[in-house]
Amino acid sequence: MGKAMLEETLQEKIKSGENIFVPYIMAGDGGLDILEERINFLQECGASAIEVGIPFSDPVADGPIIQEAGIRALDNGTTLAKVLETLQAFKANRTIPIIVMTYLNPVFVYGVDRFAKDCTNAGVDGVIIPDLPMEEEHIISQPLSNHEIAFVRLAAMTSPKQRLTELAKRSEGFLYAVAVNGTTGARTSHDDKVQSYLKELKEHAEVPVLAGFGVSTTEQAHALSNHCDGVIVGSKIVQLLHEGRLQEIHRLIEGSILAEVSS
Repeated sequence: MGKAMLEETLQEKIKSGENIFVPYIMAGDGGLDILEERINFLQECGASAIEVGIPFSDPVADGPIIQEAGIRALDNGTTLAKVLETLQAFKANRTIPIIVMTYLNPVFVYGVDRFAKDCTNAGVDGVIIPDLPMEEEHIISQPLSNHEIAFVRLAAMTSPKQRLTELAKRSEGFLYAVAVNGTTGARTSHDDKVQSYLKELKEHAEVPVLAGFGVSTTEQAHALSNHCDGVIVGSKIVQLLHEGRLQEIHRLIEGSILAEVSS
């Protein structure tokens, strides 16, 4: 488990000719008692790894769909501690890497060292903290490293070239390339600058580069995967899960991981 498992799993997908597909789900949306069921379903659909979101009252990087899912989860009494306890309860039954996405405040309140230790106990392989700037990442990077958990960095198109290069070199597990200027949520298309941005990140990253934010269709997944190693899909997955449209999720994942769109 941990960073090695995450990186090995993703590299195996690349070697097999597949595009990487990482779905995002909001823990506690619909209740924590269905978290295992949802993770198993996404694994069966062909997901490469799963990003598990921790609900937070001020999710600055999230669009309306994920914000609403977070509110539902908080109303269900979901906490960081309960999510980690739930993940730990069925970690022996999982084979797919798990990445926890949370904001810094819940981790700081929980206790950074305790968080890293409990992530290990829960079988968490990687952590994403979108509101933690590179200059302050020492707050969490060393404790995660001590427990062999990947610290996944995010890169934004608005960042200077030197900063993007440094983020690409530092990232573990994979590099999360934010493919829009804005919050999460479906987009009809992506900026023309995205291609050169992804290409530049690929030149410097030692881990797979995955594009996220605004990806909601197989066509978008393929268009972006042509310039990186795969995609992360959040809002669309969260919406379809909430509405019980499981077959659409299966088609989205199955179609996106193929190297080429079937004719």
